[in-house]
Amino acid sequence: MLLGELRLPAGAWYPWHEHPVHQLVWAAQGVVAVGIGEAHCVLPPTRALWVPAGVPHRTGAVGNAELRGVYADPRQCPVTWAEPRIVKVGPLLRELLEYLTGSPADDARQRAEAVVFDVLEPLDVAPIVVPSPADPRARDVEAIVLADPADRRGLAELGRAVGASERTLARAFVRECRMTFGTWRTQARLRASLPLLAEGLPMTTVAHRVGYATASAFVAAFRRAVGVPPGAYFTAKTAATSRRSTAPS
Repeated sequence: MLLGELRLPAGAWYPWHEHPVHQLVWAAQGVVAVGIGEAHCVLPPTRALWVPAGVPHRTGAVGNAELRGVYADPRQCPVTWAEPRIVKVGPLLRELLEYLTGSPADDARQRAEAVVFDVLEPLDVAPIVVPSPADPRARDVEAIVLADPADRRGLAELGRAVGASERTLARAFVRECRMTFGTWRTQARLRASLPLLAEGLPMTTVAHRVGYATASAFVAAFRRAVGVPPGAYFTAKTAATSRRSTAPS
């Protein structure tokens, strides 16, 4: 196992890349985001992301962050997850990662590494996926929604703004994003909420900023899409699944 350290300023992003080894992406301080395909994960210090070898991804900082990358040789690693998994970073795992950063002696390092693998707990949460449409007019609608998730205009009004009919846009989102526009906008709003939640903003404030009239409506939408309420997404209360599971079903 290798452990790298890097400070990332707010807004900085690595370009898309992949590794020949497994990686555990974790921020000891601050909040980082990881894009994998169309999925987007936001990780405060209580969360990390397991990225299997060969999976293209990009990593950035929501705010100033101290990024720690744990790299493991697939031939020697006991964790065999075939898909990326969000894992809980509790006090024990955090202390182990900090300990390994201090370059302990070889024997002590090997013992600590074995415990790291044993305490990885994947979380039963769904990634938030926001596909981009290919149709240029649908892309214009995408830009409007992403710039202001709280924009309450319906697809007909947005269509007038971009010069396309509601029916044309609706078909484009279903065809190219594999979901209705309403579902797509919900996913976009939930993705926009993640950095705000990670900052610890009040739930009502987050709800209003991403287009929900009430905190309860936002919490209900988040739970339906992700599988847990937003408060549990960033805490140790989320239920864990089996550590030695392979890809989620």
